[in-house]
Amino acid sequence: MQLHGEMCKTLSAIYCKVFSIFPSLEAARPRSKSGIQALCSLHIALEKAKNVLQHCSECSKLYLAITGDSVLLKFEKARCALEDSLRRVDDIVPQSIGCQIQHVLRELEDTVFLLDPLEKQVGDEIIVLLQQGKKFTNSNDTNELECFHQAATKLGITSSRAALTERRALKKLIERARAEEDKRKESIVAYLLHLMRKYSKLFRSEISDDNDSQGSTPCSPTVEGSVEDGGPGGNCHAFDRHLSKLGSFNFKSNNRRSGQMTLPPEELRCPISLQLMFDPVIIASGQTYEKICIEKWFSDGHSTCPKTQQKLSHLSLTPNYCVKGLIASWCEQNGVSVPDCPPESLDLNYWRLALSESESANSRSMGSVGSCKLKGVKVVPLEESIIIEEAGITEEAEENETEDLFHKSEESELGILDSYQNFLFVLNEGEDLRKKCKVVEQLRLLLKDDEEARIFMGANGFVEALLQFLDSAVHEGNGMAQETGAMALFNLAVNNSRNKEMMLAAGVIPLLEEMISNPNSHGSATALYLNLTLLEEGKHIVGSSQAVSFLTEVLRANPEPLCKLDALHALFNLSTLPSNIPNLLSAGIISGLQSLLAAPGDHTWTEKVIAVLINLASSQSGKDDMVSTPGLISRLSSTLDIGEAVEQEHAASCLLILCNGNDKCSQMVLQEGVIPALVSISVNGTSRGKEKAQKLLMLFREQRQRDQPPAEMQRAESSRNSMSAPESNPLCKSISRRKMGKAFSFLWKSKNYSVYQC
Repeated sequence: MQLHGEMCKTLSAIYCKVFSIFPSLEAARPRSKSGIQALCSLHIALEKAKNVLQHCSECSKLYLAITGDSVLLKFEKARCALEDSLRRVDDIVPQSIGCQIQHVLRELEDTVFLLDPLEKQVGDEIIVLLQQGKKFTNSNDTNELECFHQAATKLGITSSRAALTERRALKKLIERARAEEDKRKESIVAYLLHLMRKYSKLFRSEISDDNDSQGSTPCSPTVEGSVEDGGPGGNCHAFDRHLSKLGSFNFKSNNRRSGQMTLPPEELRCPISLQLMFDPVIIASGQTYEKICIEKWFSDGHSTCPKTQQKLSHLSLTPNYCVKGLIASWCEQNGVSVPDCPPESLDLNYWRLALSESESANSRSMGSVGSCKLKGVKVVPLEESIIIEEAGITEEAEENETEDLFHKSEESELGILDSYQNFLFVLNEGEDLRKKCKVVEQLRLLLKDDEEARIFMGANGFVEALLQFLDSAVHEGNGMAQETGAMALFNLAVNNSRNKEMMLAAGVIPLLEEMISNPNSHGSATALYLNLTLLEEGKHIVGSSQAVSFLTEVLRANPEPLCKLDALHALFNLSTLPSNIPNLLSAGIISGLQSLLAAPGDHTWTEKVIAVLINLASSQSGKDDMVSTPGLISRLSSTLDIGEAVEQEHAASCLLILCNGNDKCSQMVLQEGVIPALVSISVNGTSRGKEKAQKLLMLFREQRQRDQPPAEMQRAESSRNSMSAPESNPLCKSISRRKMGKAFSFLWKSKNYSVYQC
């Protein structure tokens, strides 16, 4: 089912007609300016129409439903653009083509795009669900499930594969929203993705999935595999939660296609027989089974729960009258006969469970038994939801492998969601700091590379939970816990502006100010400061805190290179905000930066240090402090001679800013003998380096001309013409100490730089 299908069909037909005559229009070769413009406008209109059709084809159905009005406007704009451009083209083409254009124009004039009422209604329902999303609690979570399930069903999201396609489309929308920095759109789509992930299992368990059967023939419910709770102690809790909600669950008959069977909810089917239960009983693990099936299981010598592989404390059976009543209610509402006898055979699923238990006994892992065969039948893993018709059915190996991977990924995603909730519960409710540390360490590793996890956790309370953990670690003086918590927050904030904003709003800065009193936590605190300064709002907040003095001190005193590098990058981010510069200067940042430049032969810091200095030089106070700092001009000048090409470019840029309008600084730079290096950069440097070096040389020349009396300038010119080597100018002594080479000979021969001759 494609949303806005009728509109797409209409626009697609028109697009194809216009596209078919476009080569003829190009062949007409309109020579006039208006003709070329008309042809270009038609090409653009075709692209717009194609983009609208592609948007409806690839975009999330849920998002298309809630943005119906916007989509309708896109179609209308595409229609108008095609109509306008065709009218312009009609005036410049031969009559034979003009007749075709007139036909398309009449069709465009008669076209009226309208939203499908059902799709509009579904969109309104989803919008209401989004508005109420934050109000749902555990007590009425089932209402949210029911509303979302109904909406998804109407949109055709009725299979595991359809749900997977929808989730992928939503993820692409999130990436696009983040690239566009559209936070409102990102938050809406993130919540839709959350709902899709949360209820994907429901789609598989309640609705027959023809698409996922790889072309196998649908048959009775007895041959459909269980999809839930495939591992020991894993998802069985989720099953119990669903079971506890069944009392208030509104079983409504689904409107299915003619001939499609009504599949009972999984909670009402025996995990062994996969049929509606006739005599449901509860065993020690809390799971419910058909009595005859579980008795057969026990009589064969098993002492574990078939579903969870849990070792049972006893083998007693307790009748489950609650489930029996729910089965009767469901059968009545769906027109299905209530089971009047137990199943006659256990089918393949019994043997599958038995083999699964054997696998579990040999290995602690939750590996599948998909490679096992029983009497020529491929036995599928417990986690899968593949419909098998009869024993003896064999499928192609490639198809089976594809299905295995597909369903494992589905179950894996659902298991991850459950683990997230468990992590959050431990952080919020647990009292054992050591246990919390283990959870936070897991979160740190998980968040390191998982962008989707950052989005989900940021929207579900993990920021507050991790800050609370860090606060406890700081107050208890636990350095290891502080580092773990800070790095988990760091990973949570990577490439996620909303999470950074939440951290700042929740008070991470005061917490970091307490944390930096512990020298062992400096590295992780610096890294988190760096991450926060990537946010524009963060630059202002961090720049007005104690962090400035702390980061500056790290440059001077911290022996860890990585910590220094993080501090340097954080200070660079802060220096891009002009209002931060006074605080940076008062904290002594220039002396800290100079200490990094002073290391002989170490190019680790040079480029970024000079970049910070350039930012500081954007203010007059920054310029004054830099010029008055002993040795700084000398270090920058030496970089022109011994630095890498990019470092030379930065040094030339910085010196140009400092010397412009400051004759004293220009004299200081000239006394360092920079002329040969500048000439060399102007010839061999980067494109920007050449530009800056030439501007510096021109600046020095203009200053020299201003300072020199006319008589001396005439003597200098005469001296240049006679190629006599002057010896009286004190600059010669400084230059003579440097390598002259080709750069100096170029200086003598070039008329442009005659002012520098000594």
